[in-house]
Amino acid sequence: MVDVNASATSSNANFNRRVDKWIRRHKTKLWWLHSLYALILGIGIMWLGKRNFAYLRVAVFHISFIWLSSLLLPKLLKLRRVPAQSAPHLRLIVNFFNKNLYQQMLFFVLPIYYTSATVGSRNLVFVLLVGFSAVLSTLDVIYDRHLSANRYLNAGFFAFNLFALVNVMLPILWSVSNTLTTRVSGILAFLGFLTLGYPALQSFIRRTGLALGVGVLFFALVELGRPFIPPAPLRMASVEFGTEFDRESLQMLAPMTELKADGASQLYGLTAIRAPLGLQEKLRHRWFENGELVFASAFYNVVGGRTEGFRLWTRCTFGRVTPYTNIRLDLETEGGQLVGRATLHAGR
Repeated sequence: MVDVNASATSSNANFNRRVDKWIRRHKTKLWWLHSLYALILGIGIMWLGKRNFAYLRVAVFHISFIWLSSLLLPKLLKLRRVPAQSAPHLRLIVNFFNKNLYQQMLFFVLPIYYTSATVGSRNLVFVLLVGFSAVLSTLDVIYDRHLSANRYLNAGFFAFNLFALVNVMLPILWSVSNTLTTRVSGILAFLGFLTLGYPALQSFIRRTGLALGVGVLFFALVELGRPFIPPAPLRMASVEFGTEFDRESLQMLAPMTELKADGASQLYGLTAIRAPLGLQEKLRHRWFENGELVFASAFYNVVGGRTEGFRLWTRCTFGRVTPYTNIRLDLETEGGQLVGRATLHAGR
């Protein structure tokens, strides 16, 4: 007499073994498929990031969870009550949550930075770095086997992403100026790197010396690298050039799109700046002729929240306009971050 239950149990066991064997054989391919899915999902989050800033409030909890889990995971793995065979699974679970949280945050802030960046300028470098970091968080194989496994790489990755998030969050949610925001973001990034990269330093002298060294490095990167960072969420909505300007109505009376050789040497520039309600920033115009600085205006206080944008105008007098003269107008913050750029060219 055949034992039906025993036969069914044996069949299920064989099936489970075949499935487990197939998963182990194709594990890397499956992770790459998941990475593709995460990348497609990230594109959808980018669409959300262009339309609703409210998610930034939730992102505070995301980055806090990543920091706490990254800080506590090594300590949990050292506990005797955690079996050695369970450690890889625990690390995999934590990585899975952290990767997804990174993806949501980075793909959300990426379009905000891109909108504030100026095409052809050096502040596109930071946008590319944020985009690279976002894509890297979707690559499960690289993240699990290399990035999260190396303490210093993991700390550096967290510090950069913390900086990118806070640098957008402070101006939008709390109306902090961009110059102060970069410094606060740099301090928090420095603390994040220190806590994750050097959690077990025992010597007070060594800890203090290392902290000072890393702090100086972060300060230098923030202060010297500020021109490479878009002043998110500030952006130049429009720009006009002209030879006549009505100061009362702030209207360009004789707008122009091209310079005429031997024409007018005095130009007005009118820029409209988009900024969130409550945000206050100091901006100025810088005029260039064929790449040489001709005039830099004083800094003017800009208050965000206007539908038509805050309009800033200046006037600049040039020498004789010759064929192929190139006039450039840069709009920048007090901290040297480029908000927008426009050019006028003279033909023959």
